[in-house]
This record gives sequence, C-alpha cells and structure tokens, in this order.
Amino acid sequence: MAYTRGNLAVKQKAQERVTQQRYKETTKVVTRRTGLSAREKFLYLITLVAVIIVGGALMSRYAHIYELNKQAQSTIVKIKDTEKTIADLQVEKEKLNNQVIENAKNLGYVEASDKDVIFVPRSTTNTSTGTESSSNASSSK
Repeated sequence: MAYTRGNLAVKQKAQERVTQQRYKETTKVVTRRTGLSAREKFLYLITLVAVIIVGGALMSRYAHIYELNKQAQSTIVKIKDTEKTIADLQVEKEKLNNQVIENAKNLGYVEASDKDVIFVPRSTTNTSTGTESSSNASSSK
C-alpha cells in the first residue's frame, strides 16, 4: 500500500494501466480522381476552339483597322505634299504670267489694237458632216 501524505485512510486508487503501444494507428483517406468523361473533354475542346476563333477574328479586325489608319495617314501626308507643290507651281505661274509681256516684247511681238482683232466663228464638226452627207445623198438621186 502506498503512503498518501500521511493518511492511511485514503482509498487507494486503482493503478492506471499504461499500455505502451508498439505502433500508432493512423488512418489515411485515399481519394481517387476519376478522369474527365469524353463528353466533358469534347465540351472543353469546343470551348477552346470557339475562344481561339473569336480571338483570331478580333485580332484580324484590329489588324485591318490598323492598316486602314496607316493608309489614311500616308494619304494625308501625300495630300499635304501635293498642296505644297500646287502652291509652289501657282507662285511660278504668277511669275511667268508677269514675264509674258516682257518676253513677247523682247521677241519682237507687238500688242494688238482694236482694229487688228479678228473674230472667227465657231463651227462644230458634227454639223458640217451632217450637211455634207445630206447633200451627197440628194446629189446621188
């Protein structure tokens, strides 16, 4: 019997049995993933193809818009260059118009007076041919 702090009237506790475990039991939950079914694989494939087609269509539209913007900008640059050339040619035209009278006098031409003006009536080639063909038809009869 065990001595418990000087009191022998205390009931002795039952000895706790301590059993040593030679191994520790562990449980492991094993979950097996089942593969995707053929229907799910086909659905994913169709979705992927649809996304790729839509993305390709968008990229081609953006490429087309980029090309149009590039052409518009190059056309604007050409127009500006042409306008500069036209302005330069108009200045040159004015200079040449101012020099016409001087060059004519240097070459020996004289200015026309009111008496020297000759008026030539305008005639169209269609009317003259039409009258000739009708006169030829009447003379052949």
